[in-house]
Amino acid sequence: MELIGERWSLLIVREMMLGARRFSELRAALPNLSAKVLTERLETLEATGIVERSWRKPPVAAQVYGLTEWGRALEPVLQELGRWAVRSPLHDPALPLTPVALMLSLRTMLDTNKTEGMELWIAFDVGDQHFAGRLREGDLAIHPVGEGMASPDLRFTAPEAVDFLPVFYGKVSPEEAGGRLAIEGDPALARRFIDLFSLPAKCTA
Repeated sequence: MELIGERWSLLIVREMMLGARRFSELRAALPNLSAKVLTERLETLEATGIVERSWRKPPVAAQVYGLTEWGRALEPVLQELGRWAVRSPLHDPALPLTPVALMLSLRTMLDTNKTEGMELWIAFDVGDQHFAGRLREGDLAIHPVGEGMASPDLRFTAPEAVDFLPVFYGKVSPEEAGGRLAIEGDPALARRFIDLFSLPAKCTA
């Protein structure tokens, strides 16, 4: 906790878990975080060896912040905290969710017992952010892509990350959820894929 226990530190780490981000991208993902505090947290995380700075190559040359190998090893910690948090009777599923947080949530809530024999590519388009998912051997690997993924087996598109939640975790149809999540691909395969995800039971109050 001395290394990652300061306010905002784990959320900053979460937003870099799928790849390096520019300072402005971190600010946009965490709008309540001031530039001053973000700078301080990045400096501390860099000094402790969790974060490292690098430069993206042209044509989009920019300084970015990414996790070191040791920093990426925090994903299981984030997953356990995620499972623990949603079991709270006070958990509010309507709270804002970043696209990266949604992708990590899917990796966390995947029921690997249901994935036998499934191998497919999935595109996740959340607003202007695009992610490629690869389900293989019981693991869902996800990484950001600059443009929409070409010819995936399934494509899920929505304006915001929260638009995925009623369908993936509430198990209602996209139409019942307000039609904000569009699905492309075989309907039966899409239903089977969505069925792979579930939240743990709530703890009693």
